[in-house]
Amino acid sequence: MKVVILAGGFGTRISEESQFKPKPMVDLGGMPILLHIMKLYSHHGFNEFIICAGYKQHVIKEYFADYFLHTSDITYDFTKGRSEMTVHHNSSEPWKVTVVDTGLNTMTGGRVKRVREYIGEEPFLLTYGDGVSDLDVTELVNFHRSHGKLVTMSAYNAGQRFGVLDIGADGAVKEFREKTQGDGNLINIGFMVCQPEFMDYIEGDSTVLEKAPLEAVAREGQLMAYKHSGFWQCMDTVREKERLETLWAGGQAPWKVWED
Repeated sequence: MKVVILAGGFGTRISEESQFKPKPMVDLGGMPILLHIMKLYSHHGFNEFIICAGYKQHVIKEYFADYFLHTSDITYDFTKGRSEMTVHHNSSEPWKVTVVDTGLNTMTGGRVKRVREYIGEEPFLLTYGDGVSDLDVTELVNFHRSHGKLVTMSAYNAGQRFGVLDIGADGAVKEFREKTQGDGNLINIGFMVCQPEFMDYIEGDSTVLEKAPLEAVAREGQLMAYKHSGFWQCMDTVREKERLETLWAGGQAPWKVWED
């Protein structure tokens, strides 16, 4: 099962750093937050990634083109009149990474639609490139397979900042909408599993994933929620980045479920 990561937005709320790079490439603990997300999926055995790039997409491509330089010790030998490079202690991951330029102003749904040829006609994992979690991806996938619906999204209690999920007792999402004063606190944090048929609900570049497509599958009873009660934090602002950096530096990062 392939992992699709949305990594094409402008990241305006953390513009102090995103003016130079896409938000998923902002460093957290010495490596891009994108890699933290990928390492979570890899820990659960999912090693094929499709990155939906857009804003400053070349930064993502160049990072993976030089991945050995970022993760290994290197010897450069010029003694024979030419440059020879030897890689030592290769610590690269067993990943296959496809980086797709999905357009500068394409909306989230449109970005997913644009990578359909790389996904194929099979279920896929889908998430955002700016949030870390200790979510059990294996359990998420098992839950998705158990109910047979088109889409499973992960729900989390994170206050009143984001759009709201109205979830029935059986876990079915009855409604997906913007928050109101009387709403509870369960929100969509991404970490979704989708059947390939979900692509048919996305019209084109101007489609916002969180609007018409998810609202439509919710109305049809085809959207289910996997409730996550562990850790989740997005990195929208400098303050949120500083909080995550503090947890990482102190060895208290709950999302670090992988071994070094």
